[in-house]
Amino acid sequence: MNDSSAAHSAEQPPAPDSETFTSSAQSIVLGGRTVDYRAGAGTVIVRDDEHRPLASVFYISYVAERREGEPRRPVTFFFNGGPGSASLWLNIGGFGPKRAPTRTPEATPPAPYVVGDNPHSLLAQSDLVFIDAPGTGYSRLIGDATPDELWGVDQDVDAFARAITRYLTITNNWNAPRFLFGESYGTTRAAALVHKLQNQGLDFNGVVLLSTMLNWGENHLGADQGFINMLPSFAASAWYHGRARTDATSLEAFLDEVRDFAQGPFAEALQRGDRLTSDKEQLVAAQLSAYIGLDEEMLLKNRFRIGMEQYRYALLADEGRVIGRFDTRFTADHQYVVGNGSHDPATDDAATAGVNSAHLSTFREHLVSDIGFTSELHYRHLYNMPISRAWNWYHKAPGIDAPSPVPDVSIDLSAALRRNTNLKVYVMGGYYDLATPFFGAEFDISHLYLAPALRENVRFSFYESGHMTFVDEGEIVRMKRDLDAFYADATATR
Repeated sequence: MNDSSAAHSAEQPPAPDSETFTSSAQSIVLGGRTVDYRAGAGTVIVRDDEHRPLASVFYISYVAERREGEPRRPVTFFFNGGPGSASLWLNIGGFGPKRAPTRTPEATPPAPYVVGDNPHSLLAQSDLVFIDAPGTGYSRLIGDATPDELWGVDQDVDAFARAITRYLTITNNWNAPRFLFGESYGTTRAAALVHKLQNQGLDFNGVVLLSTMLNWGENHLGADQGFINMLPSFAASAWYHGRARTDATSLEAFLDEVRDFAQGPFAEALQRGDRLTSDKEQLVAAQLSAYIGLDEEMLLKNRFRIGMEQYRYALLADEGRVIGRFDTRFTADHQYVVGNGSHDPATDDAATAGVNSAHLSTFREHLVSDIGFTSELHYRHLYNMPISRAWNWYHKAPGIDAPSPVPDVSIDLSAALRRNTNLKVYVMGGYYDLATPFFGAEFDISHLYLAPALRENVRFSFYESGHMTFVDEGEIVRMKRDLDAFYADATATR
């Protein structure tokens, strides 16, 4: 028995083996209009083709009351990433009817926290369903199911497809407009999931990809594209901290310039390797140094290949500070640390630490005070380390006969857009996010090779924020406005 199976067997949590639901009546004013809704917490049982139970999947739902004569409301399924993260971040931090503001890009002090009605909630546009992946939040494996049946790229997509179709069945929502909203690894899930569901006869109106990661092979050792993808995010970080040297008068103009350099002279330098002439090497080093704020000597020594962790520690090294992984505007002291082993990348980060407690604390209170839900289970808001270690990264993409050991779900997304020519995709992200650099999303989408008419179905918006763009109190206003327009377009009668 492997370690993950042993841990599961020893645990065998008292998860419900039948579907449950608890709800309460609530109301909120959005856009000057009172929206009455039910806030609920429930579980669906995911079963295999032989009806064998695999997982009890926990979800939070917010369903508005329909007024007489109103059309069917859309339903949006939200999920965060990891793999190994629950979905509370998109909920209490972003688009649910309750929200806990933070002091981003500064750390939010300890409790008590402020929480209240969320003027940026998407409940005015859609009913909302936030799903915790199996093994996260209150979702658990049940029966004799083992981690290898659920913890993997394709296994996870299959479980979510079954959970969503089950939810549509028990709520009689099969004829409602449908959306997926994934963040981080959730974008990997969403791209493959929309293709799977549409091939099962369940077309979608829209998919939102926030902080996007589609092709995981670009960051493997020996590959150059990952360094190219990261460069504009390094430059944005240097701009924010006053380390970039440029005549540009705005961040957007600066990044347009950096994009051209990244896919021009910089990409050529990486591709040429030792064949790069000394003169060109010096020119690239000088320009790269000006853009990302590191010394030319360090850049030359590393052959221009600066990794994310290396950059985080190098940019403000003279101050003894390390910048955030998920939002480089955050900084933390790093004068001296005992131990040089590995840390959980989801928690060893100033940006995560700055909002984690506020979101978890207010979400747990919301479950009890507003919904009336309690559980004896431990809520696994971040269970990345156990799940990631056991994760099966093989993915069978459409049109590819053999599973790939590294997922590239841009193939799935491309097939989904061709399959459903009315499908709208919104790619969103933050300039200060190193975990899923925005230029990587631009690169991947540009390689879907869609016909011109289908390219119009994909739109982009990037914000002066980090991985969780919505925690920035200024940028969430822009995000809400942009998402309102997206939903209106994706549900317009054609």
